[in-house]
Amino acid sequence: MASMPVLDDRMDTWRDRVRRIEDLGFDSVAISDHVSGGWSMDPIVAMTVAAEATTRLRVVSAVLANDLRHPLLVHRAMANLDVFSGGRVEIGLGAGWLRADYEALGLPFDPPGLRIERLAESIDVIRTLFAGGSMSYTGKHYQLSGVTGVPAPVQRPHPPLLVGGGGRRVLELAGRVADIVGINPRLSAQTEPGSAVADLSGDRVRQKVAWARAGAVAAGRDPSRPEFQLSILDLRIQHGNEEHGWTSSLARSAPPDAISGSVAVLRGSVAGCVERLQALRDEYGISYLNLGNNLSAAALIVARLAGT
Repeated sequence: MASMPVLDDRMDTWRDRVRRIEDLGFDSVAISDHVSGGWSMDPIVAMTVAAEATTRLRVVSAVLANDLRHPLLVHRAMANLDVFSGGRVEIGLGAGWLRADYEALGLPFDPPGLRIERLAESIDVIRTLFAGGSMSYTGKHYQLSGVTGVPAPVQRPHPPLLVGGGGRRVLELAGRVADIVGINPRLSAQTEPGSAVADLSGDRVRQKVAWARAGAVAAGRDPSRPEFQLSILDLRIQHGNEEHGWTSSLARSAPPDAISGSVAVLRGSVAGCVERLQALRDEYGISYLNLGNNLSAAALIVARLAGT
């Protein structure tokens, strides 16, 4: 997975940049969801344009902030996009974490437990709509009457559902309902770079995966069924005499001990980084990686994994 190109003043080449992601061998391209801080892209619009510009690349919302959209409208948009793209959509949902987004829209920033409770109801609504037919729904947070789950998606029973988070409750929910579990640091507007990176240490990631698997078991699911996804926060590849890489804002200024102990930090030779990713799969079950937006660095890993 690569990150979606930013929306800048080179719109004549934006589609070309997305096509390059596909040409380099990436399986998917992901976009996050914010309305504050100068963020300018609508994720569903960008996913639609990216899907239209490519032929194989899957498009992923990583992740939609649940409180910013009604689940009926999320279902309708994603069902349409799944049909238009020929089945290349992955629906990522999260409880919402950035207070500035809520303040920008005049929405109350409720405690995490309440936001996760709404997310659980929203997922229930979306999954029920994808089952097709007419439905009504009476929940604590959402009420629907006489709505129909159309159009039928190409991917059955629905496009893969990714639920991401950093705390126990949301990861247990992900284990119960998601096809893909996003293993994230605990985030808030006050999150310091060092704490975000440290919260993805080996021990913390192991605990997060265990929470998700416990949720799967509680729901009567095979705990090995969900796929686990992780975003690399710091990537530096030494290739020949050159270093390629990038650092997420969540990892900038992180102390050396947090960097050295973090599963989300990938540094070294191409072969060494590939070995580290294979170890992530073997030790934690993580097989779905977001390698960020530096294609020069990430493409070296993708090519090695593909055996080219």
